[in-house]
Amino acid sequence: MTAAGGATPVSEAALADALQTAAMRCGRLSDEQVRSLRRRRRSAIAAVATAPVAIALLFMASDGFVGTPTAPRVATRMFATRAGERSTVTLADGSTVALNGATRLRIVYDDGQRRAELLAGQAFFDVRHDVARPFVVRAGASETRVLGTAFDLDLTRTQVALAVYRGAVGFNPVGSPRGVVVRAGYRSAVRRGVAAAPTKFDPVLPDWRKGWIDTAGMRLDDLVEILDRQGGVRIARPVEPLASTTIFGRFRTDHPHQLLKAIGSGFGFTVVEGQGALTLKTAD
Repeated sequence: MTAAGGATPVSEAALADALQTAAMRCGRLSDEQVRSLRRRRRSAIAAVATAPVAIALLFMASDGFVGTPTAPRVATRMFATRAGERSTVTLADGSTVALNGATRLRIVYDDGQRRAELLAGQAFFDVRHDVARPFVVRAGASETRVLGTAFDLDLTRTQVALAVYRGAVGFNPVGSPRGVVVRAGYRSAVRRGVAAAPTKFDPVLPDWRKGWIDTAGMRLDDLVEILDRQGGVRIARPVEPLASTTIFGRFRTDHPHQLLKAIGSGFGFTVVEGQGALTLKTAD
């Protein structure tokens, strides 16, 4: 019978034969020599028997620490605000995000990357610098990639608008390598799968966080959607051709009814209030 490890244990009969052969060759062994040979035999058998156990334990230990990959730690958080509500949250790495009204944001952190998805609304990101873990934001049909910077993303039905306040941002339509790099003091927008060339703005001027908006050629239906985030009275989305009217200028956003009436006087529409909602109507 063969023992584990390839060694053959010695039987008592085999040992007796070996002793007799040794006696014939070398003369009779003394009793003490016989006892010494027997002790060596028992030590050899014990060593052979325990060796596979030691090898198995060593294998299991190495498998536990080396062979089994460690799954990355993933942390997911959801943030949301109602219309008329604003909130600022601090993320696990010390970055902060200010959420406008009617905004939903999902954050996913793992060992290799920081990811966010702007599902609705508008958010201002102040991202803590981390070269090892880029910060990537998916918003509608756009993807924003940064290492550490401050920027604003505004998601509406027709576009994703980006404004950069510090650092630089890679801004791409999803699935397209043809994006733009937007630096501090510049803004861009993704519309119909195309990133617009960056244009300058003044990041020192107050923005939505202080109750202001810079429309910069924004469509009227996008402006209505943004004003609707303020809460209070609802604003019905205008229909074409009024919806695609482009608006330029800086305006206060805390009185949507008055703002729309002022814009309507220049673009030929009126604001009708009824059943808890504002409706824009052309004079035809």
